[in-house]
Amino acid sequence: MFYISTRGQTRPHTFTEAVEAGLATDGGLFLPEKLPDLSGKLAAWASLSYPELAAEFFQIFAPEIPAEEWQTMTTEAYSRFDSPDVAPLRKLSDKLYVLELWHGPTLAFKDFALQLLGLLYKRQVKLKGKKLAVLGATSGDTGSAAIHGCMGQDGIEIFILYPNGRVAPLQERQMACTGAANVHAIPMPGTFDDAQGLVKECFGDPAFVSAVNLSAVNSINIARVLAQCVYYIWAWLKLPEEARATVEFVVPTGNFGNVMAGWMAQQMGLPCSGFRVATNQNDILYRFFETGDYKQGEVAPSFAPSMDIQAASNFERYLYFMLGKDQNRVRELMLRLKKGDRVTLPKVASTFRASRMDDATIAQTIAQVWQDYQYVADPHTACAFTDMAADRVSVVLSTASPAKFPEVVQEATGSEPLHPSLELLKALPLETHPLPSNAEALKAFIREKVGA
Repeated sequence: MFYISTRGQTRPHTFTEAVEAGLATDGGLFLPEKLPDLSGKLAAWASLSYPELAAEFFQIFAPEIPAEEWQTMTTEAYSRFDSPDVAPLRKLSDKLYVLELWHGPTLAFKDFALQLLGLLYKRQVKLKGKKLAVLGATSGDTGSAAIHGCMGQDGIEIFILYPNGRVAPLQERQMACTGAANVHAIPMPGTFDDAQGLVKECFGDPAFVSAVNLSAVNSINIARVLAQCVYYIWAWLKLPEEARATVEFVVPTGNFGNVMAGWMAQQMGLPCSGFRVATNQNDILYRFFETGDYKQGEVAPSFAPSMDIQAASNFERYLYFMLGKDQNRVRELMLRLKKGDRVTLPKVASTFRASRMDDATIAQTIAQVWQDYQYVADPHTACAFTDMAADRVSVVLSTASPAKFPEVVQEATGSEPLHPSLELLKALPLETHPLPSNAEALKAFIREKVGA
């Protein structure tokens, strides 16, 4: 299987090449040349453990990696999760389930992809004998999950940018209190979108990419999206058979990667009715699915900081399919969006719908969910608890532990959520490397740390 760029100006890559590159040299995102049909495999997969399912899934997308290696990597990747199910499916009522995706080392759904991606990087360094510089931007959870997937690994230097003062304090501590010499947490002025723009600017410099052997850790990396496809299949297999065909997955999302993974699983034969994109007050995706308009605005800090995004990077992958895989049109539209243009796209039949929630409603919803179900939701997950479909089962993807956001959860429920791993962080000093919002300064810092 080969991977092509959404913008059509990069040669086809193998899975391993696409993972190492992260972002295509033409600025596009990698996707499989053709999505396989997995519908005939679902019945056989029903009895597998989560690591076994992940290994079977990835063997289809990366046949150049032996099956035994995939089994070893997925077993190791999910061994640090604190639930035997890895992704437990909790029943709240006959029509409402919660898929808990925060039982990994950093208590957020990003661990599913990034524990595995760290091992893929480790494999690559071993095979090539060449140091790897891993670069990403985060609005909160991606950074800590990426760091915990790569920290302490020989041959890997990881650099994570985040908007200074715009991530939750405990999210910052998970990035900046590891004590690992190969970890570089970099607070920068501005928003997540500004930080993500610097990442893309670095990848737009081929000489720099080659000099430091740069790889992208954000959800622009195809391995991230594929790893997230697995937990949709897992949840679907855990549902009662009568609920599977009509289930709607409700997905808190800002960068569109989480829900894009579910949609791709559906295109590969997972029979479900669709997806609801649950946004916070930074509602560019809600506005798009409601009106067809895609226009970036100002980012407003919120109780759900990981969703404080107005430039959803993974939307380009959906755009590719929406435009009939016309890479020239994708390239043209992405250039217009980069200039800040408003883009209106024709309404097409899809299995997406969307909802939005402001901060006041997030707090009210956390309180209501606790009252109704004795279930504690973090602020991102709370955004999903609205506009539930009356005629089908809903599966809410719970994206982070409430313990990462103690202030708003305590205010709403009357009890502070705690987690031992987070309590340990509170006494540790922060180690950060503040930089200006400038690509040249960032490149110079990376060169210094990798010795290039």
